Amino acid sequence: MKVNLAGRIKPKAIGPALLALAASPALAEGAPVVDKGDVAWMMTSTALVLFMTIPGLALFYGGLVRAKNMLSVLMQTTMIACMVMVIWVVYGYSFTFGGGTGPFWGGLGKLFLRGVTPETTVATFSAGYVLPEYVFIAFQMTFAAITPALIIGAWAERVKFRSVLLFMALWVTFAYFPIAHMVWDANGLLFKMGAIDFAGGTVVHINAGIAAFVGCLVIGKRVGFGRENMAPHSMVMTMIGASMLWVGWFGFNAGSNLEANGGAALAMFNTFVATAAAALAWSAVESLQRGKASMLGAASGMVAGLVAITPACGTVGPVGGMALAALAAVVCYFFVTVVKNRFGYDDSLDVFGVHCVGGILGAIGTGIFSAASLGGVRGGDYSIAAQTWIQIEAVALTLVWSGVVSFVLYKLVDMVFGLRVDGDSERQGLDLTSHGEAAYHG
Repeated sequence: MKVNLAGRIKPKAIGPALLALAASPALAEGAPVVDKGDVAWMMTSTALVLFMTIPGLALFYGGLVRAKNMLSVLMQTTMIACMVMVIWVVYGYSFTFGGGTGPFWGGLGKLFLRGVTPETTVATFSAGYVLPEYVFIAFQMTFAAITPALIIGAWAERVKFRSVLLFMALWVTFAYFPIAHMVWDANGLLFKMGAIDFAGGTVVHINAGIAAFVGCLVIGKRVGFGRENMAPHSMVMTMIGASMLWVGWFGFNAGSNLEANGGAALAMFNTFVATAAAALAWSAVESLQRGKASMLGAASGMVAGLVAITPACGTVGPVGGMALAALAAVVCYFFVTVVKNRFGYDDSLDVFGVHCVGGILGAIGTGIFSAASLGGVRGGDYSIAAQTWIQIEAVALTLVWSGVVSFVLYKLVDMVFGLRVDGDSERQGLDLTSHGEAAYHG
């Protein structure tokens, strides 16, 4: 079992605890060590990533839609996560990390988790140290669960529930699993190219963001878009959800180090300060343009910063991370306030403007700010120009792969079930028409 080592640097110094372990009989005999601290941290990180999805993302998106669609967003987020977890066990883990040598998928060797036991292990980024395979499977499963759920924000309030589930089942199969294999598996195409994606800039955010953009174009605008008030119904819910996302993101980023050591500490610290810098940058630009800083802007800036620092969190320094995230916040603000209005597409909750655009900036910026000369951890013969070009190639491949696959799948689902609800159902709201419930009474 191999996992991606791209973008991770082993510490130059070994702490006293590791020195003690190095002298233990197990290591002396060459047997791999399962460190209980690493295991505890990775189990915690796995729970944190689930917390990002349910309830974090669900509440973040739920507050941004109109009250009549609140429950539909909660339901879609929850059911997507549950469905993908089951798919992950059946074939998703195998397609991604199944041990196959192909550049685009991991093969069939781990279907139904064949061969996985409490005793099987996977490598970490330090020689001689391993994790129980079940822990690694669970951690990667939470990434697979949240990524498709990000997409629904672009076309919230207008798609049939069964069409959502069918599209997502197909999308993770033909978009998420291949991209994850290409980036994070040692046999993957982008891994072998040397692309750095510490925690999912290409795999998660660009992948989902371009699928969301294609979807909002194919599905079309909401009824009344541009004429009716479609403001968020609860900024309180959105702020609660955004805060949960930030907390959960520590598992997302620092957990991607696979070990509880200095590498995880760097990723954790970057997740703090880059996010803070992005929220400040978004609010500052908004104040200059509108005269007021909004809670929606602060929450959007937080998410934009989290997205941008995700691929870079393990290889850039804190100052570089803050600069990268702040830049991403400014550019994302421009996309959601100027570009979207200029072209008139209905990206309901700005998935493309924040996740795809922020992910692109983060992925490309990783190649720049990872250099030791700019405070990053990559020194020696590291070339900013060469690595940045590799990052651009990885971004381009992800955009094309996911964009084309998503377009085909939207059309296929439209032929099977139809994508949109009828106009009357959309006006009444999906809570009642799709689920027979209401989020609020009275």
